[in-house]
Amino acid sequence: MTADRAWFKRNLGYDPLEDVPPANTYTFAAAAISQQAEDLQREIIEFDSEAQSGLRFMAFSTATGLSRFRPIPWPAGLAPVTAADPGGVAGGPLPKADVLVVTWTVDEGHALSRVLTPGKDSKDDYLPYTHNYAAIAQDMRAGCPAVEARRLGSYWRTTIAGKSVVVFKSDSHMSQDGPKLPNIRVWRQIIEEVQPRLVITTGTGGGIGKEALVGDVVVSPVVRFDCTAKFKNFAFNNQPIAQEHYSSSAADTSHFAVAKTLFAANAGQLPQDNGRPPTIIVNAPNALASCVVTTDFFGFDTSDDHYKLWDLGALSEMGDAVLGLVARDMGNAAPPWLAIRNVSDPQIQKGTMNLKQEGDMAAQIYKGFGRWSSICSAIVCWASIVPL
Repeated sequence: MTADRAWFKRNLGYDPLEDVPPANTYTFAAAAISQQAEDLQREIIEFDSEAQSGLRFMAFSTATGLSRFRPIPWPAGLAPVTAADPGGVAGGPLPKADVLVVTWTVDEGHALSRVLTPGKDSKDDYLPYTHNYAAIAQDMRAGCPAVEARRLGSYWRTTIAGKSVVVFKSDSHMSQDGPKLPNIRVWRQIIEEVQPRLVITTGTGGGIGKEALVGDVVVSPVVRFDCTAKFKNFAFNNQPIAQEHYSSSAADTSHFAVAKTLFAANAGQLPQDNGRPPTIIVNAPNALASCVVTTDFFGFDTSDDHYKLWDLGALSEMGDAVLGLVARDMGNAAPPWLAIRNVSDPQIQKGTMNLKQEGDMAAQIYKGFGRWSSICSAIVCWASIVPL
C-alpha cells in the first residue's frame, strides 16, 4: 500500500493539503503550528482519541473511536483475566510476573488495555509507576513526557492462560528523554523488578515497503538502531550504538493462526483501501530483513526511499532497540524478548507534497488508525503469551 492524497481522502475523509485539520484537533499544540518532525513525533505520543482533541479530530475526519471496539471472541478458557488490583504499591517496584508487556503512546495504551486488561484503561485506571523516578529524572530533559507526568509510566496486571502479566504503559521514551538516554535505566529497572520469562515491547510503527498494510503485525526477535541524528555519536559502555543490532529467541507462532482470525472483530475500522485482512510477519533470530528498525529521527517510508529504510527491516519506530541493548548488557540474566509492532501508517507516495507535509500526513494517518492497528498487535501479544 502506498498512500497518496486520494488514498487519504478516501480513508480519512479529507484532503491533507486542502482541508487542514483545525489546531484544536492536535493534542500537542505546537505540532499544529510548526508541523516540524520533533513536534509531530510528540503529537503521535500524546494524541488521545478519548480526549476532547481526539473527539474533535474524529468529528473533522471519518476516523472512528474505541467506542466502536467489539469484544474479541477468545478461545474458551484463554481470555485475558484482569486482576482486581495492580499488584504493587504507589512509589514501589513493579510486581513479579511471568511476562512484561510494554507499550508507548497514549492511544497504544488505550488499545492494549482494551485487549489485555479489559475493564481497566491505561490512562484512567492504571497505577502510576514512580519507583526511583527522582533519581532517573535527573538525567531527563525538562519538558519530556515523563517529567511532565512526574512518573516513569503506569501499569496493571492480568492473567493469560495461567501466566501472570504486567502491562506497562511507558512515559519514558528514547526520542523524548534527552541525550543521556535514561530509557536504558528504565528498561533495566522494570525487567529486574518483574523478573519475567518473556519481555514484549509493542505498539505502532511505519510500514517499510509498499506491501505493508495498516494493521499488519511484525513479530521480531531482532531489533536494530538506525541513528543518524541525535544519537549518531552515542556510546553505551564505550560501544557506539548508531548501527548496532540485537537478537533474542524465536517467537512461538503456534497461536498466530488463531490470532489472525481474532483480528476480524475490529478489522472493519482499518482503512477501507486495505486489499486483504491484516497479517502477521514473523522474523527469524539473527535475520535483519524483516526486523524492527529504531530510528533517532521521525522518519517514515516514502516511494522514493527518502530516509533509506528499504534495506533495513520491515517496520520503523523510535525505541525498541533500547530493549535489545539492555538485554545484551544483562547477559545471561536477560529474559527472551520480542518486538511486536503493528503498521499504523503505510508508505507515503512522493510527488504532490513536500517532506514536512508528508510527515504531517503520516502523523494524521496514525491519529486515524493507530488505535485500531494496535488492537492487532495486542492480540499477537496474547498469542505469544498463551504457549509459554
